[in-house]
Amino acid sequence: GVDITYVTQQRQLGTAHALAQAKAVTKSEFLVLPGDNLIEADTITQFVAVKPEAMLVKRVDNPARYGVVTIEKGMVKGIVEKPEEAKSNVVNTGIYAFTTEIFSFIEAQLDIPDALNNMLAQGYPISAQEADGTWLDVVYPWDILSLNDAVLHQIRTNLGGTIETGVSLKGLVSIGKDTVIRSNSYIVGPVVIGNNCDIGPNVCILPATSIGDNVVISPFSNVKNSVIGNDVNIGPGCIIQDSVIDSGCIIKGHFTAYSGQADVKVDEHRLVNIGAMLGEGCNLGNNVVAQPGVIVGNHCQVQALKLLSGRLPDKSLAF
Repeated sequence: GVDITYVTQQRQLGTAHALAQAKAVTKSEFLVLPGDNLIEADTITQFVAVKPEAMLVKRVDNPARYGVVTIEKGMVKGIVEKPEEAKSNVVNTGIYAFTTEIFSFIEAQLDIPDALNNMLAQGYPISAQEADGTWLDVVYPWDILSLNDAVLHQIRTNLGGTIETGVSLKGLVSIGKDTVIRSNSYIVGPVVIGNNCDIGPNVCILPATSIGDNVVISPFSNVKNSVIGNDVNIGPGCIIQDSVIDSGCIIKGHFTAYSGQADVKVDEHRLVNIGAMLGEGCNLGNNVVAQPGVIVGNHCQVQALKLLSGRLPDKSLAF
């Protein structure tokens, strides 16, 4: 019953540019909410009552990944994006309460924080409202895994499709319509499997895993704590742990992506204990091994028996 007007940003030039595309359809006061955040409904309810212009902020353990906010007496004094040394653990969530006044400041800016710093420099007040509950943001590909884990623990069991004899289901498991879980497969929730999938036989899916629509996982494959996009075909005997496989990937048999100690440097960010990150539309041959922390771009082609490490740019050919 909700009337939604969609506006398309034809070129992805930044958050301020995206907001500018919606200028013609905004009212006097409005909220800005990123599509890659997980936030509690109660937090948004409380934020709605705040008078614009306002920013929702959050205290975090790793502020250097975000825009760090300086606050004095409840008012924003400045925003520094991903500083080398954070002077505060309070960060910008990217959730705002604005009036149409904001549009006069974003015309020359590509990102909203730059526009807000411009407003502050001209003496416009921006209040800071602190979020008490859960807030998760996707900054890097592996952030999808922690967000996925948080969401999966809120699902309800739903057993659609066809579940053959000998299948073992434990915990919270949701299976979409027209999906077939073939015999002797073992699934431990929280796990979500989309519509029109073909899983097994003899497949093991462990928490916390999300599988999209139209996915095929062939016999004797093992998937753990991973996100599998739509239209992915995974061959037999694959091992996929702590990984993100984007939509449209074709992975031949005996692909291995173990989770392990990794040193990944992206925007000065390092982490350990991760599997593989595969972009959309990748095609991997038989017996490919991905070392922990490998990042494969979109539409890459990888020949059989290859060992993947580091980063592969979009449309790479590994032969």
